[in-house]
Amino acid sequence: MPSSDGAPTGAAGRGDRGSVTAEAAVALPALVVFCMALVWALMAAAAQIQCVDAARAGARAAARSEPVPAAVAAARSAAPAGARVTLVRDGDLWRVAVEARAPGPGALALTLGARAAALAEDSVGREPPGTAHVAAPGAARGGRTP
Repeated sequence: MPSSDGAPTGAAGRGDRGSVTAEAAVALPALVVFCMALVWALMAAAAQIQCVDAARAGARAAARSEPVPAAVAAARSAAPAGARVTLVRDGDLWRVAVEARAPGPGALALTLGARAAALAEDSVGREPPGTAHVAAPGAARGGRTP
């Protein structure tokens, strides 16, 4: 028998009563987990960007012929907390590597990293060893060709 507002009463109406609560009980935790995963991904992306910036800052400082501790300090100041910074001179290049753990729980631990290289200022303008300078034709006659 229907009630005064037209809704069914009795056994047929009682079966749907808890369905909204059950659906919310399933959907709400899934939504919370999804939001937490988004926040973790944003934090990891921000830490990766910090690693890239730190590697660039360290390479720039080393290329300007700053002392190695100052270049490492420049990289550490831009790096995420607890990051490992490596600075190496490789020929005319300074190479910087920055590695850091992604923020978040241990199960989601990732190692983030970035590398950068910069040409040392003291090597600009000089020829690499073992190269021969070859004059262009006509250079001995003032640059004019016959």
